[in-house]
Amino acid sequence: MKGQRVVWPSRAKVEIEEFEVPPLGDNEILVATECSLISPGTERAFLLGLPNAQGRYPSYPGYSNIGVVIDSGGDVDGFDIGDRVVSSKGHTSHFVDTPDSLLKVTEAALSSEEGVFFNLCTIALQGVRKAKIELGESVLVLGGGLIGLFGLQLAKLSGGLPVITADLSDSRLTLATRVGADYTLNPETDAFDDQLGGITGGKGLAVVIEATGHPAVVNTAFQLADWCGRVVLLASTRGETERVNFYRDVHQKGLTVLGAHNSVRPRHESSANFWTLRDDWELSLQLIARHRIVVAPLITHRLPGHQAAEAYQLLMEWDQNLLGVVLNWED
Repeated sequence: MKGQRVVWPSRAKVEIEEFEVPPLGDNEILVATECSLISPGTERAFLLGLPNAQGRYPSYPGYSNIGVVIDSGGDVDGFDIGDRVVSSKGHTSHFVDTPDSLLKVTEAALSSEEGVFFNLCTIALQGVRKAKIELGESVLVLGGGLIGLFGLQLAKLSGGLPVITADLSDSRLTLATRVGADYTLNPETDAFDDQLGGITGGKGLAVVIEATGHPAVVNTAFQLADWCGRVVLLASTRGETERVNFYRDVHQKGLTVLGAHNSVRPRHESSANFWTLRDDWELSLQLIARHRIVVAPLITHRLPGHQAAEAYQLLMEWDQNLLGVVLNWED
């Protein structure tokens, strides 16, 4: 059986290759992908080899996949032909994996093109959890990309008030308002400081979520956080932050700085503010299915899987109108 998948043979190069789907083992499942989701920040960084994102080539990208079980080995329990499943598999038409790497989608009404956002939601979810937001605390999300837009919605669900999004793109600020931001601000405007002060009553922010990945913005997050505030480094910073005045901006203010990489998780059992990956996958699917998290407006591009190179070209050019890119593998 032949399949197709996205491959990066070298830096900044994208191809679709045909491959032979491996035979099933006794404890393995064969899945036909319905759609996969491009993660714009992470995949662009590794495709271009940006700082803190040097990978090896060839590389097979992607980590948000939803598909249907089409065959299974004799020792597999709990999965039937026709079950929809999510996984961290990449952009591929078919794959074989073990049951513990898959999660069954139990929400029948959830569309696959919305459900495929489960992993991006999960990344934001673990970061917002670590902030331990209390009802009524002010939250500023720096960045209106996918991770930032999920972060603002989850911060609001956690009780943040007000929840503010800051971004340089007016179109992303409009989208942030659409998915629930109480206020949106453009940091490049001269009135930014006055506008932010008017919203917060002149105080700093209880929680600042850095969701841009730009090294210089980490300093901005430190400066805007209030006394004893929390700064969540949610995006993976692509480079080194220079000229940090730790005494003035961190030490003297009593800030808590939280590294929130998605890999920093318990492996076996969830606890308060520290959930396993599978538990967060399941919750993310439920939040999306019940429209507690709004996903549909985040989809900006839908392409057949074999046209993935077109989306990556826009990504390399950093087109601000590109956010959620869903690759359809059913055709």
